[in-house]
Amino acid sequence: MAESKNEKSWQARISEATDAIAQEFVESVTYDWRLYKQDIAASIAHATMLAKVGLITEADRETIEKGLKEIEAEIDRDGAKWAGFKRELEDIHMCVESELTHRIGEPGRKLHTGRSRNDQVATDLTLWIFSTRVGLCDSLRDLCKTFVLLAERSTSVVMPSFTHLQRAQPIIAGAESLAWARLFEVDIARINTLSKCDMDLPLGSGAIAGTSLPIDPATSAQLMKTGHQPPVNSIERTASRDAACDFVYACAMIAQHLSRWAEQWIIYMSTEFGFIKIADRYTTSSSMMPQKRNPDMLELIRGRCGNVYGDLFALMTILKGLPIGYNRDLQEDKRIIFRAYDTVSQCLTMAAAIVNSANYDQSRIEPTLERGFLDATSLAEYLVTKGIPFRTAHHIVGTLVARCEKENKHALSQLSVETFNEVIATRSDVRIDAQVYEALGARNVVKRYQSAGAAGGRPFEEQLAAWKKRLGV
Repeated sequence: MAESKNEKSWQARISEATDAIAQEFVESVTYDWRLYKQDIAASIAHATMLAKVGLITEADRETIEKGLKEIEAEIDRDGAKWAGFKRELEDIHMCVESELTHRIGEPGRKLHTGRSRNDQVATDLTLWIFSTRVGLCDSLRDLCKTFVLLAERSTSVVMPSFTHLQRAQPIIAGAESLAWARLFEVDIARINTLSKCDMDLPLGSGAIAGTSLPIDPATSAQLMKTGHQPPVNSIERTASRDAACDFVYACAMIAQHLSRWAEQWIIYMSTEFGFIKIADRYTTSSSMMPQKRNPDMLELIRGRCGNVYGDLFALMTILKGLPIGYNRDLQEDKRIIFRAYDTVSQCLTMAAAIVNSANYDQSRIEPTLERGFLDATSLAEYLVTKGIPFRTAHHIVGTLVARCEKENKHALSQLSVETFNEVIATRSDVRIDAQVYEALGARNVVKRYQSAGAAGGRPFEEQLAAWKKRLGV
C-alpha cells in the first residue's frame, strides 16, 4: 500500500502519531525552505550518480529530474506560499521528496537511495553558503564603490584625523573614506576564503557511516560544478558546521566594520562636529523637538551589530556541547545563519545608500582646521631632516606646543623663527630658518606625506587611482 502524501519517512518505526504541539515544535520548513534550490540541485546530482552506478534506471533519472525542475519552477513562482510546504513534513527536504513522489510515483521513492537527511541538510547548507557568498561580496563591492566615489568628491577637503577621539594629524578627507573601503575589501577576502576552507561536499556521507551501496560521491560532487570534492570522512561531514561558523563570523566582522563606521559618522553629524552631511531621507526628526535631524539609520546599523554578534555566539554555543555525529540541535543553525545574513545584507544596502548621498562639509571643517596642533608631528619630522634625532625633536615640539598654549596661540605657525630656535637651542646646535613654515599648517602637511598608504600627497592619489581602476569607477 502506498504511503500517505503527508506521512513522514520514518513513520513506520514510531507507533504513535506525532503530537500536534511536538510537530509544531520540530518543524523547520517555515525557514529552511530557502534551501530549495540547493536541495533540488543536489538531488538531481544524486539521481544522476545513482543512474551512473546502476542503482536506478536512466528512465527513473529522467523522471526524477523532470519532476524536481517542475517543483523548482513552482517554488520560484510561489516562494514560501508553495502548496507543497507542509509543516507536518517538517523540513524542505521531506517536502520536496514527498511532493516528487506524489507526482511521479515509484521513481520518487528511489531518490533517497544511499543518502540520509543528515548528509542532505549538510550538503544543502554547504551549497547555500557557497552561493550566498557571491551576493554578499557584490554588496560589499557596491559599498566600496560608494566610499571611493566619496573619496573622489573629497580630494580638496582637509580635515583632522583622530586617535583617542582627540585631534591627531591632518588628512585628506577622502583618505578616511578609502580606509573604510579597505576594511570592507578585507571582508570580501575573508568571505572568499570560505570556499577554500571547506571543500569536501557532505553528499554521500549518509546518516553518519556512509553506505554499503556502490554510490560514487565523487561524481555527485563533480556534477555540482562548485569545485567541491567527495567527503573525506563521513562522520565529520555530517557533524561539522565549521563552514557555518566561518560564515557567521564573516558576517559578524562585516557588522563590526559597519558599526564602527556608523558610530564615526554619527559623531561627525553632531552639531559639535558637523563634518558630514547625508541626505534627509536617511534621517528622522523628533515627535517633540522640531529642530532635530537624527541619524536613525546609522544608529540602527550600529545597533544591529549586536544581533549578529549574538548569532555567532548562539551558533558556537549550540556546537560546543555536541558529540560528533548529527544531532537535532543542528537544525537551529539555519535559523541563525539566515538571520545573520539577512541583517548584514540589509545593513550593507542601507550603508551604500547613505554613503552615496554624503559629502564632507568643508565650510564646517575649515574654520577650526588649525586647532589642535595637527602639524606637530610634521614639525618634528622636519627637524629630523635637519639632523635632530626624533626623540629630541619630539621633546622640542612638545615644548613649543606648551609655549603656544601658555601664550594663548592656537597654531605653531604663530611662533617666530626666533622662538623656534630658542627652544631648539636647549637641546641641539641645529638652527632653522623660515623654510620651517612649509612644514606647518594642515594643508602643507598633507602634501608632504610620502609613506605607502599615507593619508595625503602622492600616496593618497595612488590609492584613489588604484581603487578606481580596481572597481571600474
